Amino acid sequence: MKTPTQTNAIDFDSAKLQRLGFGQPSLRPHSPTTLAQLHQQLNQQLQTSLEPERILGLFLRETQRLVPLDALQYRHQASDLRLELGHRGHHCVSYTLSHEGEHLGELIFRRNQRFLEEELSQLESLLATLLFPMRNALLYRAATRTALRDPLTETGNRVAMDQTLQREIDMARRHLTPLSLVMLDIDHFKAINDTHGHATGDTILRAVAAAIKSQLRNVDMVFRFGGDEFLILLSNTGRDAAGLVGERLRQKTQAQDYWVGETRIELTVSLGCSTLLAAESAESLLRRADNALYVAKREGRNRLAMAG
Repeated sequence: MKTPTQTNAIDFDSAKLQRLGFGQPSLRPHSPTTLAQLHQQLNQQLQTSLEPERILGLFLRETQRLVPLDALQYRHQASDLRLELGHRGHHCVSYTLSHEGEHLGELIFRRNQRFLEEELSQLESLLATLLFPMRNALLYRAATRTALRDPLTETGNRVAMDQTLQREIDMARRHLTPLSLVMLDIDHFKAINDTHGHATGDTILRAVAAAIKSQLRNVDMVFRFGGDEFLILLSNTGRDAAGLVGERLRQKTQAQDYWVGETRIELTVSLGCSTLLAAESAESLLRRADNALYVAKREGRNRLAMAG
């Protein structure tokens, strides 16, 4: 049976935002409310966060007091943001949010009963309260991602790595799960830059980063650690499994085709791997991976070395 779908496009501008209802917010969070009261309450609550998931969660929870909803889905492709809250229903209604030509994402509401026209009108009115909070959240997300990403390779930068590594160590200890690091270095990268130029070197770095990411799970993270070094953080991964991942990365990067005009560049990488020990610090875990990488280079490169 085909799922019934109602589709609407909604574009709020500044004039429409001024048509908000005014009333006293309900003193009881889950009590029935009027459209004007809910407008007032949402305008206050949604401005308290810059996290898209929290903003949308608040919107769904409060809107359910007036319009019964089972689920909310949100997509914003430019931010690589996809959220789903609640449980899917048989009927859905979708909206494209924009403000003065700026795309703010797509929303889908779901429930098991067909939406009434009055409910759609109320829902569309309440969507006005999402505009500025979601716009601010998207801007903040973009700024944060820019600050934490290497612009050349689209991997995390050193700042992101420092923040993430300690958090992952804490989580590994809390949940008693293993954590491993793989440090990867492009062999003879300076010679590539000297022979073919830095533009070619940049192309190689982007290609290697893409090859690394193609071999990882969604939960794994890759950071540009130095000029031609990458660090891969493998959550819930023990020593043996990390070794398999490292070897897969070595083979994948070597198998890639790297061309300068009609000349193919032969490229290999060396890797060092360490696995978190009891009571080990982030600095020690990094140092052991770096020492293992040094061993791989000293022993002839194009190989993986495991920290003791």
